Amino acid sequence: MSTPSHPAGAWSRRDVLRVGAAAFGLSLPQLLRQEQAQAARGAVRARAKSVVILYLSGGPSQLDTFDLKPDAPEEIRGTFRPVRTTVSGIHVCEHLPRTAKLANHYAIVRSMSHPDTNHVSATYWTMTGTKLNRPVIQRSTMARNDHPHPGALVSRDLKTRGGVPAFVMVPEFVSPVGPARPGQHAGFLGARFDPYLVNSDPSTPEYSVGALKRHEALSSERISERRGLSSRLNREAASDEMDAYRAKAFDLVSSPAAQQAFDLSREPSRTRERYGRHTFGQSCLLARRLIESGVRLVQVNWVRHDNGKGGQGYDSHAAPPNPPHLSWLKDTLLPPTDAGFAALVEDLHVRGLLGETLVVMMGEFGRTPRFNGNGGRDHWSRCYSAVLAGGGVAGGQVYGASDKIAAQPERDPVSPGDLTTTVYHLLGIDPHQQLRDLSDRPLPLVEGGVVKGLLS
Repeated sequence: MSTPSHPAGAWSRRDVLRVGAAAFGLSLPQLLRQEQAQAARGAVRARAKSVVILYLSGGPSQLDTFDLKPDAPEEIRGTFRPVRTTVSGIHVCEHLPRTAKLANHYAIVRSMSHPDTNHVSATYWTMTGTKLNRPVIQRSTMARNDHPHPGALVSRDLKTRGGVPAFVMVPEFVSPVGPARPGQHAGFLGARFDPYLVNSDPSTPEYSVGALKRHEALSSERISERRGLSSRLNREAASDEMDAYRAKAFDLVSSPAAQQAFDLSREPSRTRERYGRHTFGQSCLLARRLIESGVRLVQVNWVRHDNGKGGQGYDSHAAPPNPPHLSWLKDTLLPPTDAGFAALVEDLHVRGLLGETLVVMMGEFGRTPRFNGNGGRDHWSRCYSAVLAGGGVAGGQVYGASDKIAAQPERDPVSPGDLTTTVYHLLGIDPHQQLRDLSDRPLPLVEGGVVKGLLS
């Protein structure tokens, strides 16, 4: 190996790094990026080791969940009543009784706000913390020139143990009309930082975790042989994305820790009942198991398909033939949400993990203050609610406030970028760093500021 020719003592820092990079088989940009990430982690003290994002796809109504207005006119307040929580002065919807008992553990943000009422671009903004700078239609999907999901930065910068992935998406991508909506993978960071997608309903007997389902006859030796063969074939024909997926799949299928983490049959029946025998509840239970096993970020998506499982989900306009908005919420949406969220927070607390695990429950926006002609509420992004627990967040508080009809923030508005910046800050990932896109242009990691009032 040749070295730069310099007078004694005149080597630059970059020369030293170049020699070190060659010694360890890394390119100089890779080594510089690792150094930058290490420096950033040193500058930002991590409060959370892991994150669980509970994504209520469709946009839950703030007025019917965490920001009820009992003194507003009937066409605004509806029929749901607020109930007291364990924290004096904080009330939530009567149909979230288990959540009400845990108010000391979480913070309610009642001043989330942005101007975008399009599901596709609003989903991207709330997931990545940046605006989507390309035209979208209803069936727009993920693209490699998109900004990365926080899970991709976690995959890049934070270590895991035991062969488990750093970033997992459960039970499937947000994809109500077919294609997976933008903002849910690593974008221009590359396929190797994409999430491991379970793509199976953990509440059903048919639950299977894809690459993790190991055939009994597949020994460790045969896995290694197949990996070598696959690597040779990949170098000749497969795309980079398939290479990354196959490598991740082989790592997972050969890891006992990963096998156990994804196996819900190991949980007692009473625990599974406590989370609820439905897609959201069992997905929350799976998230807890994954966090315990060392996964750094799990996103649980509320499943909704227009003409199949999940129906309209939280996108409840109540247009015929769907049921009226409030009965749909009371009977179909709020009970699983209450069970899954409450059981997850309870378990993390009892197991001593809540202090180091940040739980974020949110949607892409809220709903209109006034009911529409079908007895439902339409898209509304100017003011809505989110809930955060653990991981350095001070529980037992309401952050921000809305006006008398929950139409506008009255104080302390929080943008999707602010919320994402706060997540990065709590993880110890520098939210002010720059990334390079596929054209090598410098871009900010996120567009927002840390919401310091949420922090403990």
